[in-house]
Amino acid sequence: MEYKDFLISKTNTGENSGFDPVFMPDCLFDFQYYLTEWAIKKGRSAIFADCGLGKTLMELTWAENVARKTKGKVLLLTVMAVTQQFESEGEKFGIDATRSMDGKPNGNITVTNYEKLHMFDSNDYVGTVCDESSILKNFDGSRKKEITAFMRKMKYRLLGTATPSPNDFTELGTSSECLGYMGYIDMLNKYFKNTMNNSARGRIQGEVIKWKFKGYAEEAFWDWVSGWGIAVRKPSDIGFDGNDFILPELTTTEHVIDYKIKQDDHLFALPAIGLHEQRKERRGTINQRCEMVAEIVNKKTDSSIVWCHLNDEGDLLEKMLSDCVQISGKDSDTKKEEKFLSFINGDVKGLITKPKIGAWGLNFQHCNHMTFFPSHSFEQYYQGVRRCWRFGQERPVHVDIVTSEGERGVLSNLQRKEQDAISMFKSLTGKVLKTVESKKLTKFENKTEMPAWL
Repeated sequence: MEYKDFLISKTNTGENSGFDPVFMPDCLFDFQYYLTEWAIKKGRSAIFADCGLGKTLMELTWAENVARKTKGKVLLLTVMAVTQQFESEGEKFGIDATRSMDGKPNGNITVTNYEKLHMFDSNDYVGTVCDESSILKNFDGSRKKEITAFMRKMKYRLLGTATPSPNDFTELGTSSECLGYMGYIDMLNKYFKNTMNNSARGRIQGEVIKWKFKGYAEEAFWDWVSGWGIAVRKPSDIGFDGNDFILPELTTTEHVIDYKIKQDDHLFALPAIGLHEQRKERRGTINQRCEMVAEIVNKKTDSSIVWCHLNDEGDLLEKMLSDCVQISGKDSDTKKEEKFLSFINGDVKGLITKPKIGAWGLNFQHCNHMTFFPSHSFEQYYQGVRRCWRFGQERPVHVDIVTSEGERGVLSNLQRKEQDAISMFKSLTGKVLKTVESKKLTKFENKTEMPAWL
């Protein structure tokens, strides 16, 4: 081995361990064809594609290729109520994907919820697809450990999500570890450093330990990530025609409740400062905020999604809103699916739920209005908005944000996190764009019709 090749072998970029595609549906757009072909050849990879770019079809095509090539079975993991969507989409495109909720394989491609993973045996499968894989980002999370252990010995693995690392680049290490590349802690030590110059994480004496790039490492880090992951917000990001993928107008209106906390040692009531006071203010303004939402939504003649965070908020809103259904944590999995489908099918006008229950994977593009109580989670806000504001939505989307004076700072925090997310996408798409132009597909140059499944 020459010395140059030896150095390249030490870069930890994702090697190709897959194969050439054996099946590609004609309905794939050119950029979808490129991303899917790349993932199949890579073997273990991640597609970070924005909402409405067709991750469902790309994941099903990847799974079908692995099943046909290996004559084995593939498990496709997704979030609540999306299993039926995968099953119906597979039928539409001639890909046999069947749900299973009892731990038994069901055909070549078995679809199930993350909550059911403990019932399945990894020895039954040659590959796994993790839809909405941002579920992995919590390093200490039990779900992340369970998924990583299940996939550890598999040759073929695919992750798919729109928000892999919304506001913290170090979270990409959990995706790398799940794919069998560099471990999370190893990644931190190689590319980042913390304020204590050690490997400590979490909090020490109440202070969050922050990690930042080492002086030489930022370019090398994105080179490494682009070896196993591709990020796309729109087809033009990686050099393809994006005329069919233009988002409609998004408007946001902020409604501020006048509420101030009276401190014992202060003469005047003041807006909430800090997380503790913000939480106290959130509890103290439940009635006012819910009344404002009810006033907005009850005037609407079309569908609305009402996002909340507290059980008390959801219960009160259910009483105040007409023709609405609430999905809460106390509902069984079956009941949640039934309620989601009743909203999707238009049987009810409104949906009340928490982002952590309904903001991932589901397609609500029949609806173009929602209300939001803000939180510091950019991912929850982003995913919640994207249930409606996605490629394929034909109407302008409007978001009414109902907040209090003390929580207005939450909105500026979300905007900062959004800029971090944009920075991540730019860093990754810039790497991909250099290689796409030389491999540009011409097969779909004249394809302009938007397929019905988007």
